Amino acid sequence: MQYYSDMFGFKVRLRGSSKKREMAFLYLEKQPSMEIELIRDIDPIGEYNKSGVVNHLAFTVDDINQTISHYEKKGIKFLSIQPQSTLEGGLMILFYGPNGELLQLIERVRN
Repeated sequence: MQYYSDMFGFKVRLRGSSKKREMAFLYLEKQPSMEIELIRDIDPIGEYNKSGVVNHLAFTVDDINQTISHYEKKGIKFLSIQPQSTLEGGLMILFYGPNGELLQLIERVRN
């Protein structure tokens, strides 16, 4: 949770736990209707916790090169040396979050 706050500016809306899991709901002040729900099972059962259902989480940015430089200074190691082209003609780059989750920065094509 701290990673998403420190790296991307997410704020905690709600945090709690039960005997089975810890949960946190994060949001951005500029987009309060969109949330990230982080769940950590205290006693993981099966492979679901490792693979999950979601392939990756993408963050749209205005300037991908400036954003890459910013996050490299914060210690992020990207999976490629430079951004790759998207199907729409934009740019994207991948990296891993603190628990091995696949994350992506994407600069969309401006019309």
